Amino acid sequence: MFPVVSNEEIAPQLHRMVIAAPRIARARKPGQFVIVRATAGAERIPLTIADYDSDAGTITLIIQCVGVATQRICAVPAGGELRDVAGPLGQPTEIEDWGRVVCVGGGAGTAVLFPLAKALAEAGNDLTTIIGGRTDEYVILKDELSAISTRVLITTEDGSLGERGFVTLPLKRILDDPAQKPAAVYAVGPVPMMKAIAELTRPYAVKTIVSLNPIMVDGTGMCGGCRVTVGGEVKFACVDGPEFDGHEVDFDELSERQKMYQELDEHGCRLDKQVADLAAAEKKD
Repeated sequence: MFPVVSNEEIAPQLHRMVIAAPRIARARKPGQFVIVRATAGAERIPLTIADYDSDAGTITLIIQCVGVATQRICAVPAGGELRDVAGPLGQPTEIEDWGRVVCVGGGAGTAVLFPLAKALAEAGNDLTTIIGGRTDEYVILKDELSAISTRVLITTEDGSLGERGFVTLPLKRILDDPAQKPAAVYAVGPVPMMKAIAELTRPYAVKTIVSLNPIMVDGTGMCGGCRVTVGGEVKFACVDGPEFDGHEVDFDELSERQKMYQELDEHGCRLDKQVADLAAAEKKD
């Protein structure tokens, strides 16, 4: 069991939870994630480690509460416990001193972006961060990102905070300016946003790294649920990613795969059912 140290709502249906997980806090690297279950038999939910404190033995998760499983996780109060937190999983972020870097986050994707941006800043990069949301209340981690970035640019679809429009608007201005053009762009957010950014940076030949969030079950590559096509080859986001070259990702295929379970809110875990059935059979014998 993993104790919940704190649980706060930082935006509509978006919770920041600090969880006691000493071994994960010591081992994690930027870009890695954990698989969380609120209770035994619950759906497995992959969540990026947004921050950590190795001295306190805690990790921070930011969770978008949009389905039954995530609502159960978000409902666990400080002082409560989560049944499983497995990790760290996935490949760490490719961190180096590129010189000038732009990090782009959309909505809840900003939570995934934060540890990447933090590591890039610590590596010595001149970091511009662009974050966006539907309205001002969906723009998160402004202060945290401002503390590590050379500058933070904000967009909202309704103009309630920062520039009105999408994150691609300030990014294009930066790409068009030789004095600001970055060596690399990191983008995390909804699939359409990451696709738009990859297409925007392609003619400028700017390296673009995206963090994918396909449907994931076990987090070890065994189920094959998180397969994506990258550079014409099948990859598994849980073990080969979650980060890939945005110019090589088949975003159309990824988008279609994301819709596969739209009509299902939560399904029972077949692995747990099989284990229970086997245990029951052995009991009868």
